Amino acid sequence: MATLLLKKSYQLNNLKEVAFKDLWGSRGVFTTMRMVGRPPNLILLKPHLENLIKSTKNYGIRKKNLKNILLDLIKKNTSFKGSDNLFRIALNKKLISVSIRKRPIPKKDFNLLLFKYKRIDPKYKNLYYKKIITKLSKLDPTKFDIALVSNNKILETGTSNLVFVKNGKVYCPKKNCYFGNTIKHINKKIKIIRKDISINKIQNFDEILLIGSGKGITSVSKIDELNWKRKKIVCYRKLNKIYNSLI
Repeated sequence: MATLLLKKSYQLNNLKEVAFKDLWGSRGVFTTMRMVGRPPNLILLKPHLENLIKSTKNYGIRKKNLKNILLDLIKKNTSFKGSDNLFRIALNKKLISVSIRKRPIPKKDFNLLLFKYKRIDPKYKNLYYKKIITKLSKLDPTKFDIALVSNNKILETGTSNLVFVKNGKVYCPKKNCYFGNTIKHINKKIKIIRKDISINKIQNFDEILLIGSGKGITSVSKIDELNWKRKKIVCYRKLNKIYNSLI
């Protein structure tokens, strides 16, 4: 498990600080943002908060002026020294928890491992992540992530969205996964075609990329279980340039 550089919890009803709880496994939602520079800049802060607040309504989490409350908590807890970290906000009906951890930087030789699992209620970034966290805790996050597979279709990873490149065209799974803020931003710049991605046809793709707050744009080197190896890095360079414009 990652070492937390900052961790705080607050009662939702009165915002009183209490003992920290990470809230994993509870009925609630979360979002993770990349925090870079000094003073820190939270990448894609506005859409992250908008999506988080929208998701709270689906999980019965009610609080007036929630956006302003979250902005105040962010301001209070981002005077942290560090140039590249991940800032997480999690909420359930009782608590708001915030934490900061060092961002693991993916290596060039980055591998995917298959994991037969589909997230609960996958269109939301909910807190039902214990199986995924247990699996990820055994891996080096700079070298590995897990690709979630259901009915022989690749959905997403334990941390990120996935895109697949064939003949210059970019594809991503169309259902049973969360379409995150980083891939939404990329999708404004280039066309991403949503379709089912079968593990049986994975050899057709030249590149496989992770897209997310923690991984940024990461090129997959290989998937040993499918005997797939990276053929090009053309799209990686293009998408990475778009992403780096945010930084």
